[in-house]
Amino acid sequence: MGKEEFTNKVKRIGVLTSGGDAPGMNAAVRAVVRTSVYRGIDVIGIRRGWQGLITGDMFRMTTKDVSHIIDTGGTLLYTARSDEFRTKEGRKKAYDNCRLFGLDGLVVIGGDGTFAGALALSTEFPISVVGIPGTIDNDIGCTHYSIGYDTAANTAVEAIDKLRDTMQSHERCSVIEVMGHRAGNLALYVGLATGATAVLIPEEPWDIRRDVIEKIQAARIAGRTNFMIVVAEGAHPQDPTEIREEGLTLKSGAGFIIGALIKKHLGMSPRVTVLGHVQRGGAPSARDRVTATRMGHYAVNILAEGKTNRIVVHTEGAIHDIDMVEGLSMTNTLNENEKVVVKTMTGVY
Repeated sequence: MGKEEFTNKVKRIGVLTSGGDAPGMNAAVRAVVRTSVYRGIDVIGIRRGWQGLITGDMFRMTTKDVSHIIDTGGTLLYTARSDEFRTKEGRKKAYDNCRLFGLDGLVVIGGDGTFAGALALSTEFPISVVGIPGTIDNDIGCTHYSIGYDTAANTAVEAIDKLRDTMQSHERCSVIEVMGHRAGNLALYVGLATGATAVLIPEEPWDIRRDVIEKIQAARIAGRTNFMIVVAEGAHPQDPTEIREEGLTLKSGAGFIIGALIKKHLGMSPRVTVLGHVQRGGAPSARDRVTATRMGHYAVNILAEGKTNRIVVHTEGAIHDIDMVEGLSMTNTLNENEKVVVKTMTGVY
C-alpha cells in the first residue's frame, strides 16, 4: 500500500516525557516518531522533559532512533522535574527554543503535572500541545487507563506470588507496600489479583482492628496459616493516636506501620516488603505497548489536524481526546466495582 496524501497544519513537532517514568513511554515515543514520518512531519526529541526544552537539549529524530524500543522500559528521552519551568520566565525560555527549533507543536507524555505545564505554555505562547497519559498509578481523572499501569501491576503481582511461596512455607504474615501516594488504584487491583487478606488505600483511612486484625483472625480461624496484606504507600489511619503511642509517625512508611501494629495486636512478626521503584521498570506488557502505540498515533494525527490543548484518553476501550482544561478539572476515582469485589473477597474465609 502506498502512503496517503496528508495536509498537515504543522510541519515540525517536539516530543518529550516528563514526571515519573512508566513502562510503555518508549512505545509511545516510537509511535509519535513513526506516525510523524509517515505524515511527512519532522520530529524533534526533547531530552529531560521541560528542563530539556528550556536548555535546548534537543535533537532530530528518525525511525532509526526508535528501532527496537517498543519492548524496553524507561524512556530513551529521559525525564526530569523542572522548578524553572514553573515560572513564566522559564516557560519563556522554553518557548524561545520552540521558535529556534521551528516547532509548531508538542506531544507531551506524563501525568497531570505535565499536562498543566503544557497548558500554561500554550496559554502564554502560540504553541500547540497534546498530552498522552503515562503513569503507573493510573490516577489521571480524565482517562480510564494510562500507560504503564498494566506492567506495574503485573510486576507487583509477580513479586507477591513469589513472596507468598515463602510465606506459605514458613506460615507467616507478609505486608507488601506498593506505590500510590494519593491513589489506591494499583493497590486495589493488585490486591484483587493476588487474593490479599486485606487491602489498604489512601482514599479510605484504615482502622487497624477492623481492616486488618479482624481479617487475619477470621482467616486463621478458617484454617489459613499465612496472610498477605497489600497497602498503598499513601494509606493512612483514621486515628494516628495508636501509631504515635508506638513511637511511629506517618513518615515511618505505611507498610512498616501496619507491620508494627500487627505485631502489637497479634504477637506475630510480619515480613514487610516495600516494592518501591521496581514497579516502574521492566519491559512493558502487551497491553501497554499497544495502548501506547495507539495513543502516540492518535496524538500526532490530531496535532497535525490543527488541534491543541487536548489530552488523548482511553475510555470504554476507545481512544479519543478531551479538552485539556476539562481533563485537568476531573479527579481520579476508584473503580467502584473493584472496591465491592475486594470487600467481598476479603470479608469471608
